[in-house]
Amino acid sequence: MSKAIREEYGMILKELGETNENIVVLDADLSGSTKSAIFGKAFPERFFNMGIAESNMVATAAGLSTTGKIPFVNTFTVFLTTLGLIAARGQVCYGNLNVKFGGAYCGMSDALDGASHHALEDIAVMRTLPNMHVLVPADAAATRWATRWAAEHPGPYYLRLSRDVYPDLYGADASFELGRGAVVRDGRDVTVIACGLLVHKAIEAAEAMEQRGVSVRVVDMYSIKPIDKELILRCAAETGAIVTAEEHTIYGGLGGAVSEVLAWGGAGVPTEFVGLQDTFTESGKYADLLHKYGVDADGVIAGIEKVLERKK
Repeated sequence: MSKAIREEYGMILKELGETNENIVVLDADLSGSTKSAIFGKAFPERFFNMGIAESNMVATAAGLSTTGKIPFVNTFTVFLTTLGLIAARGQVCYGNLNVKFGGAYCGMSDALDGASHHALEDIAVMRTLPNMHVLVPADAAATRWATRWAAEHPGPYYLRLSRDVYPDLYGADASFELGRGAVVRDGRDVTVIACGLLVHKAIEAAEAMEQRGVSVRVVDMYSIKPIDKELILRCAAETGAIVTAEEHTIYGGLGGAVSEVLAWGGAGVPTEFVGLQDTFTESGKYADLLHKYGVDADGVIAGIEKVLERKK
């Protein structure tokens, strides 16, 4: 049964806390929304509400990590990756400390609160930080893996988490690996490399294109840093065209990361970017916003059509 990504995150944090007493959780007065409160209710002595003080929260987590604790810091993505950035860069990443970042309500998933609460630059910001790992789960199973992996492996990790319910994509026995992506739908004519919610929108688009005789491969690039260079170059060679799709600005996010690999590998294939086109967003219903800004199945179809035209 499909679950809200934030709910799954809160539950796995609690499960991890049951077996590892070094895990501590910090939140910036939004634990009911981020669902870190699930951990806080179970382990109040290891839960710290830092108030609306994101930079201080990250700095505190940095200090806790030097004592052997494994801190998970949580708040809305837009605040964690802006107000929390100075401590993330100057303390956590500079010291390569064992701090985990749970960025809740990514993209436009905090839809009705509008542009001030939408996070559209966070992948670009976090993947440029030395030592930072960036994971973007596309369903409940991937969320469980990403959270557990981050807890069990040293170093800074950023988890990009949505407010929304994502359909199930993987079975309970699915296997994930840092630095890898997964082909979730095979195809011959073009590859759509997506992350998060856009994996599901890409599958919808691929099914629609199949009715038009176009075979679309869909890749879930759940690990953006490190990224799966081998898979990206193989898809370029086998399908001859790449579309990237993300609920994020087209600058510096998944599209940028994939393009860097294509350039590095000398893969000169037509490429299109589905994402926010250098714009701020507005308040509205989530589905309406996704459509307006071209990050739904229709937007992915448009990207596929453009890249296939250039492929001719």
